[in-house]
Amino acid sequence: MKELYALYLKYPNVQTDTRKLRVGDIFFALKGEHYNGNLFAKKALEQGAAYAVIDEDLHDHDQRLIKVDHVLTTLQQLALHHRKQFNIPFLAITGSNGKTTTKELIHAVLSSTYKTSTTEGNLNNHIGVPLTILKVKPDTEIAVIEMGANHQKEIASYCSYTLPNFGLINNCGKAHLEGFGGIEGVRKGKGELYDFIRSTDGTIFINTDYDYLRDMSRGISNQISYGTQNAETTGVLIASEPFLKVQISSTAFNGSIATHLVGDYNLPNVLAAVSTGIHFNVPANDIKKAIENYIPTNSRSQLIQQGTNSIILDAYNANPSSMKAAIENFARLQAPQKVVMLGGMAEMGEASMEEHQAVVDLLNQYPWHEVVLVGGDFGKTEHSYNYFQTASEAKHWLQLQELNHTHILIKGSRSMKMEEVL
Repeated sequence: MKELYALYLKYPNVQTDTRKLRVGDIFFALKGEHYNGNLFAKKALEQGAAYAVIDEDLHDHDQRLIKVDHVLTTLQQLALHHRKQFNIPFLAITGSNGKTTTKELIHAVLSSTYKTSTTEGNLNNHIGVPLTILKVKPDTEIAVIEMGANHQKEIASYCSYTLPNFGLINNCGKAHLEGFGGIEGVRKGKGELYDFIRSTDGTIFINTDYDYLRDMSRGISNQISYGTQNAETTGVLIASEPFLKVQISSTAFNGSIATHLVGDYNLPNVLAAVSTGIHFNVPANDIKKAIENYIPTNSRSQLIQQGTNSIILDAYNANPSSMKAAIENFARLQAPQKVVMLGGMAEMGEASMEEHQAVVDLLNQYPWHEVVLVGGDFGKTEHSYNYFQTASEAKHWLQLQELNHTHILIKGSRSMKMEEVL
């Protein structure tokens, strides 16, 4: 590993996709169910890669080919070796809903004062986490690492090479039920972050509004609390139309923050960012400015104006918890005419039919102008709404409506590609 790390220090950019390869990168030939990076190793070298790390014999004596037992394990071990070179805060963030928005807000706040490295987009899996660690530059002062998971032992494995000394679980909702085996499994899986922090005497930022997080955090001595009441940093809703505005109270910050986020369900995400900023001594005015200047992208709680119509695009992910929050928030909006367009929820396992029907039953409680359900198990539910198999069919329907002065909510799991209706 020392030899490989020496090469990495000389060529500090790691790539796993030849399509994104730049001259001087080290190419890691990962294997998956439907691809084998070893087959592209020679091509990577031809494109200018400094070295290619492989785990199959290519019958080639090129000195730039580095053969290891297992490429992915080597990538993770390299990340661990790199992580050990730093004596700075490494904050790991996980949760069921809103973790990417929380991560982006925290990064915005911390980077106003510190050289901050963070997960790009949602590179938060067994490949993305080590790649994120390997992008932490020597002059970094704080690193923020997002961790996604759909089964148990996954967060624990990420912690083994991220070595976080700070942790944040923003919530545990009904997400990835198929892999976790129910809500208790979700809490156990996400709680692996707390387990690591507990065992290493680290620090957590905790939303004390959630009883289950308080239960899960027992035995962790270093806790920094935030929530709507009885916490070191508290916040209450001032307004949620068109954007979220909150009033913050703490020893270091007292005042309002006017965000560009849609939905009161983003209040905990804002509080997490404020709490983190306060702990790391970011000036109150810089915290406020950073959050107010943050504009969501990538189909996450985006408010889009098209002519006289207002569109809430929240199509990056969906599960029963986030669906319920989005629908209830949309129902509270003051608008002359509202259209709901929902795509199916993935990775629900045996609970899929029941959870999709629960969404339909929730929709039935409100007077919508139109409802469109797309794909997944929505096709098997009992409802009287418009139903289409694909987002492209729903797009065709939307074009025919010629809507004006209408609010439209678009939400669905990533696999449904609901953003295509626009």
